Amino acid sequence: MTLDWPFLLPLIFAGLMGLSILIYVILDGFDLGIGILFAMADEQEKDTMIAAIGPFWDANETWLVLSVGLLLVAFPIAHGVILTALYLPVFALLVGLILRGVAFDFRAKVPVHRKHRWDFLFFAGSLTASLAQGYMLGVYVLGLDTGFAAFGFGVLVALCLAASYAAMGAAWLIYKTEGDLQRKAVRFLRSALVFTAVGMVAVSLATPFASPRIFEKWFTWPDMALLSPLPVITGVAFLGLWLLTFRLPAKGDRHALTPFLTLAAIFALGFAGLAYSFYPYVVPDRFTLWEAASATESLGIILVGTAFVLPVMIGASFYVYSVFSGKAGDLRYD
Repeated sequence: MTLDWPFLLPLIFAGLMGLSILIYVILDGFDLGIGILFAMADEQEKDTMIAAIGPFWDANETWLVLSVGLLLVAFPIAHGVILTALYLPVFALLVGLILRGVAFDFRAKVPVHRKHRWDFLFFAGSLTASLAQGYMLGVYVLGLDTGFAAFGFGVLVALCLAASYAAMGAAWLIYKTEGDLQRKAVRFLRSALVFTAVGMVAVSLATPFASPRIFEKWFTWPDMALLSPLPVITGVAFLGLWLLTFRLPAKGDRHALTPFLTLAAIFALGFAGLAYSFYPYVVPDRFTLWEAASATESLGIILVGTAFVLPVMIGASFYVYSVFSGKAGDLRYD
């Protein structure tokens, strides 16, 4: 049987791009969140928080590079439309990432009396990048609309995504720290979960009403019954995590990793819902995967390169996270 490569290749690249975005949101989400939590930590806690992300943060951002690169080479039409519509928030995102990258290195080199300046820039860069990503998500959900309502929804999602990243950062601190900072991280997580839930509910409600096509996919029988486990499982996961925060930190540091894994699962469920809603469009209700895709021959060549790069990135991530799996107090940052 001959494979229909013109049909399959855009699907494969959409899956690879979606996977890289999801991994980026989970991995870079926790170090962006820790940057946001800098505003509520003292100097000693900030050093521990930096140690908790020191071996990972730079590699986490490579998943963003991969996802944008795949969008550019596999779906160049969509790349042009999306980045044109989101030019300003993309600019803000890049400024935020540059600020936090510079601040991360400089705070370790400057005299102590100047350290607070770079701590502020690390916080500001992390918050700016998080808000920009949230705004882009909100506008994308509404089909890249530029009206006042879309702007307001984008701002709401921006605030909620920043809170979601703060929740991820708090969950990572619960796993990587101990003592007073770990207990403080539990309180951070409990507060941030409220805004995380609000953001997911807002996006979940807005997405079907943004397009009659998406509404029909979610609210017609029997699709509605088949899809109902998705929001139910997400709600149960939120409730279980909320209740768990009242029992953390546990004796012997049990369940320390559970909040992070639970939030990662919640993000994955939310991402699956969005992917189902927008399929088969890469630009909502404008361009399908096949209309926006590069030539089949080009996609075939790119797929060969991706087949080499992606396993290396995944293997390197597993290796780094396994090597630096101890508490942040055991890490050394020079």
